[in-house]
Amino acid sequence: MNLNKLTISEALKGLKEKEFSAEELTGDCFRAIESQDKKINAFITLLKKEAHPPSQGYGEAGPPSPPAGGYGEARNNFVDWQKKPLFGIPLAIKDNILIQGVLCTAGSKMLSSYKATYNATVINKLKEAGVIFIGKTNMDEFAMGGSTETSYFGPTRNPRNLDYVPGGSSGGSAAAVAADMCLGALGSDTGGSVRQPASFCGVVGLKPTYGRVSRYGLMAMASSLDQIGCFAKSVDDASLLLKVIEGKDKNDSTSAELKSSFIEPSSTKAKKMKVGLIKECFIDGIEKSVKKQIEKTIKNLESFGVEFKEISIPHLKAALACYYIIMPAEVSANLARYDGIRYGYNDPKAKNLLDSYLKNRTGGFGDEVRRRIILGAYILSAGYYDAYYRQAQKVQSLLKQEFQEAFKEVDCLVSATSPTTAFKIGEKINDPLQMYLADIFTVPVNLAGLPAISVPCGKADNLPVGFQIIGNLFEENKILSLAKAVEDLKFGA
Repeated sequence: MNLNKLTISEALKGLKEKEFSAEELTGDCFRAIESQDKKINAFITLLKKEAHPPSQGYGEAGPPSPPAGGYGEARNNFVDWQKKPLFGIPLAIKDNILIQGVLCTAGSKMLSSYKATYNATVINKLKEAGVIFIGKTNMDEFAMGGSTETSYFGPTRNPRNLDYVPGGSSGGSAAAVAADMCLGALGSDTGGSVRQPASFCGVVGLKPTYGRVSRYGLMAMASSLDQIGCFAKSVDDASLLLKVIEGKDKNDSTSAELKSSFIEPSSTKAKKMKVGLIKECFIDGIEKSVKKQIEKTIKNLESFGVEFKEISIPHLKAALACYYIIMPAEVSANLARYDGIRYGYNDPKAKNLLDSYLKNRTGGFGDEVRRRIILGAYILSAGYYDAYYRQAQKVQSLLKQEFQEAFKEVDCLVSATSPTTAFKIGEKINDPLQMYLADIFTVPVNLAGLPAISVPCGKADNLPVGFQIIGNLFEENKILSLAKAVEDLKFGA
C-alpha cells in the first residue's frame, strides 16, 4: 500500500487505528518525492532531517510508559488526538511562508540564501496540531505569475502532463498534492494563486475569506489582497486544514474574530441551496471544452436538487484591470525593503551605495517582479495616483457592493475557475497579458475579500477542469458543502 496516496481523512483513520505509523506515512511521501520530483520540480527545499512526528500532546508529564519493545513503528499509540488533530500528517508549505531556521526564498534569487528567523502563525498552529512539514514548494517569484515559470529555481511541471504548467503562483504546492508527494499543502492566493493551480492540477484549492487566516509570517505581495489558503485531495481535507489554521491573531491586525463555529461540509445541505450563475463568466473567451464540462456539472447539480439562477455582476468586466492597478501599487511598496543591504542578494561588484541598490535589485529580481514594481511605482507617482489608483479603488468598492447584492438572492456563486485548462510550458511566458487573463475569474474574489474554492469537475482534452464556488464573507461552510456535492457526484479529475 502506498500511504502517500491517502487523503488526510484516510490517513488519520489509519493512524488512529494503528494500521501504520507516522514514520511510515512520511517515508512513503519522501519516496514519492525521490522518484518523481526530478521531473516535476515541485520542491525547493526538503526537510528530511526536520520531518519527524512531534511530541504527542501530553505536556510535561509525557505519555504513558512505552511497551517493552519501545515505541518503534507504533509511536502513534499514545497520541492525544484532542490536542493533536492532525498528528503525523505530512504537509508541504509554499516557499513564501516562514518556518524558523528553514530556507525561505519566495522563488527568488534575491532571497536564495535567506533563512526565516521566526514561524508564521499558520506554521505554529499546524505544529501544535501535530503536522509534519516535509518541504518548501516552488512558486512564481514573490508569488507573481500564473504558471510557476518565473521561479529562480526553474519551472514546475504539471503531474497530469509534464509538458504543461501547473498554474501559479502556488504551482509547486498544487503539483506536490496532485503527484501524491504529500497529503496536503499550504499556498497563498492574491488573485487566484491557490484556485487556478488547483484547477490546472485537478485538486481542491480553498481560498478563505480575507482575515479568516492570519497573514503573519507570509511574505507580503499585495497586503490588502493576500490570503493563505490550502490544497487538498478532498473537500473534507480542505475543511480539516482550515479548522486548524483559522482564527484571530494578535500579530495580524487584519485577522478577524470568528463569531460562528465551523460547520462540517455536507452535500445534503447543498440540496437546499439557491446558486447564482455569474453571467459575465459565461463568455466567448472561455474554452468550449471547459464550458461544456462546467455546464455538465451544473446540470448534474440541478438533478441533485440545487436551484440555479443567473446573476449579473456588472463591474466584473473591470475587475482584472482594477486588480492590475491595485496589486502592483502594493507590490512596489512591499518590495521596497529588498535592497540586499540587510539580507538577500548582494552584488560584490557595486562601487557605492547607490550602485549597490541598483545592482542588487536588478540582479536579485526577475523580469516579472521588476515589471510589476515599475508599473506600481508609476501608478503611485504624482499626477497618476488619482487617475489610476483612486479610480481602481472606486471600482473595487462597486464590485464589493454588487457581490453583496447578489448574496441577497443566492447562497453561492459559481463559474469556471479558469477560462482554459493548463497551457504548455513556454506558451505564454513572453506574453504577460495572455498570462494575466488566466486569472480573469479568480481576481474579483480577492478584490471583494470573499471565500472561494476550486473543486475538480472532470477533464477537457484530458486535462483537469476546476469548478469555482464563491461564498459571502465568512460563509466557508456553504461553499464547502456545495463543493462536497460536486465531489460526491463523482466528477473528480
